[in-house]
Amino acid sequence: MSRFAALSSPEDMQRTITRVLLVVFGLVELPVGLWPLLSPDGFYRDFPGFRTGWVAMDGPFNEHLLRDFGGLNLALAAILIGAAVIGTTAVARLAALATFLFGLPHFLYHLGHVSHFEPVDQVLIVATTALGAVLPLVVALIPSKRATPATP
Repeated sequence: MSRFAALSSPEDMQRTITRVLLVVFGLVELPVGLWPLLSPDGFYRDFPGFRTGWVAMDGPFNEHLLRDFGGLNLALAAILIGAAVIGTTAVARLAALATFLFGLPHFLYHLGHVSHFEPVDQVLIVATTALGAVLPLVVALIPSKRATPATP
């Protein structure tokens, strides 16, 4: 059987999409976790890297808070990538729920605290944090493989 044939059923495609999304989320969380752990001051001054100062513009430097944030993001990366490897619907949904429970309050905070940023940064901050709240819901709502009814 070819690899394409193995992915031809809707259930297989849904499972593949779920796994890809989990890995992508995990890979996004990985540098966001490592950076503040390895260089809290650098993360504070330079995040997200292509537009600097998003964290610095929001208050004074707090190494403890940044290291906690880094550890949280590493934990999310491990859960997301682990869920993709394990491959069960329940674990994928649990990882998506954990990501949503972090992403929603993060989005809501930033939604109300962007007025001091330039307009382009306002759009980027709201859009990226919204994705962190919405995309985990997509993963959680991707249908699972349907159970085949027992035949008498």
